[in-house]
Amino acid sequence: MPSKKQQACVTRYVAAHYDKFTITAPKGAKERYKQEAEKRGISVNQLFVQAVEEFVEKEKPARE
Repeated sequence: MPSKKQQACVTRYVAAHYDKFTITAPKGAKERYKQEAEKRGISVNQLFVQAVEEFVEKEKPARE
């Protein structure tokens, strides 16, 4: 388990290098997303990031 000092360093690093999002989904969706991520061998966070990136890239020509 990291010390309080180590955890503070990690917290500062994350705040400086990452954006955070909070989403709201229907009941039961969290478990479905978790299972899908596990099938792919990735985190739920990465599942969302990949899905959004794919959507943005797919929609890019329509916006230009």
